[in-house]
Amino acid sequence: MTDETLQHYRDSIDNIDAAVIYMLAERFKITKMVGEHKAKSGLPAADSGREKRQVERLRRLATDAKLDPEFSEKFLRFIIDEVIRHHEKIKNGA
Repeated sequence: MTDETLQHYRDSIDNIDAAVIYMLAERFKITKMVGEHKAKSGLPAADSGREKRQVERLRRLATDAKLDPEFSEKFLRFIIDEVIRHHEKIKNGA
């Protein structure tokens, strides 16, 4: 026996999860191009000023969206750290 209401909610969650994955894939395609540009231009993999501005911006967006800004910062930090790791690999020719 299935609960139709619960299944409807789960179907929506599954759709949102798929959208998040595709959005992250698009984001990483662009950040890869950024990493390649930085490597060619001799720019550092990390940009602490940009990171700080992005964290502040996402915290404001999270607050406006009624999402815990601490969670949004942790989520963004995870993404930033992964992007920097990718940029370092590109810079080192890996």
